[in-house]
Amino acid sequence: MVKCKICERDAANEYCELHKKAHENVVLMYEKWKGAMDILWKEYLNEVAENPYTGSWAKEVVRHLSRKEGK
Repeated sequence: MVKCKICERDAANEYCELHKKAHENVVLMYEKWKGAMDILWKEYLNEVAENPYTGSWAKEVVRHLSRKEGK
């Protein structure tokens, strides 16, 4: 068993179950945003991170993805 890249909980892959679901939702919603407006991945991540209605699990995933993008 590996550890979640975000919170160190047990994980089957990169994320624990909670962050895995949040990651899936972040990716799914990007497809919807992209279909509605011309937005790049990095811009989308920034918008999600700044949105006061974004949940804490999703914000943690977005911060993790943003750091990965910066490398």
